[in-house]
Amino acid sequence: MSFYSRETVADVKKIDLLTYLQNYEPEELVHVSGNVYCTKAHDSLRISNGKWCWFSQGIGGKSALDYLIKVNGYTFLQAMEILIDHVKTQKPVLVSYSKQEPKPFCLPKAYRYATYAVSYLECRGISSEIVDFCFHTGRIYESYPHHNVVFVGFDKNGKERFACQRGIATDFKGDVAGSNKKYSFAFPVNPESKRVHLFESAIDLMSYATLLQMEGMNWRRANLLSLSGIYQPKKEIAESKLPAALTQYLEDYPHINSVMLHLDNDKPGRLAAKTICTVMPEGITVINRPPPHGKDYNDYLCARLKKSIQKNQERAER
Repeated sequence: MSFYSRETVADVKKIDLLTYLQNYEPEELVHVSGNVYCTKAHDSLRISNGKWCWFSQGIGGKSALDYLIKVNGYTFLQAMEILIDHVKTQKPVLVSYSKQEPKPFCLPKAYRYATYAVSYLECRGISSEIVDFCFHTGRIYESYPHHNVVFVGFDKNGKERFACQRGIATDFKGDVAGSNKKYSFAFPVNPESKRVHLFESAIDLMSYATLLQMEGMNWRRANLLSLSGIYQPKKEIAESKLPAALTQYLEDYPHINSVMLHLDNDKPGRLAAKTICTVMPEGITVINRPPPHGKDYNDYLCARLKKSIQKNQERAER
């Protein structure tokens, strides 16, 4: 059995995941946007600024050693042996993480029509009334030339500050360069309501609004906010902070005194809900209300509409 000194282990841990993949497994590396990468095997594993996070599993790290152990399932000694053998054969060219100037926020060019985007949203079960509202208020449009659905977030003065894109015929997902996550996709605030409903994605938010409509309720009276992605708390829950979008929302609308969580019904979603409940400031009530069935509220909506089979087929094709 091999044994390694502390110095050797420390040297190996200096090899970050992007450096490892670029030098030794370049065929596994996929460029997402800007300085963000993922892997062919795991679309939800994102690599950026010297760190990586496997969002679907709620785990992450910095080094290639962490990746080989946590993701590929090697033992510590096996992972050490793999990395040391690679370095002996070919000394890695380290990736430079020099600080980049922030890019200005600029929305992608809009397509004249929105045929594909509307069809995509309706296939996900979203009410045509809600789809029309989102297009007419500029919250959603179809991009050109890639024909992605663009979800736009505004600040309290109505200025576009954030946008994320989702591929219609591909599995592409990503934030627009220069986006400020403090102003994620949301519906207009109802000052008469003191509660905000929180979701991971824009699709889940729209699905919940559709469910309210199906129950004969006025979805326009509900305060709905999305995080536009999975919230990743710190290893020690008590050291975590609230998601940036929720923090900004509570600051902009101080009349809110209740937060209802509608996060995904999986391990990362449950961890995020537990963390938010733990670190929420005093005076604000938190109610955890995940979807009754399925992974998220779009799953639940599709099941209610008997669209679950079509959605699963869509995911398989993508």
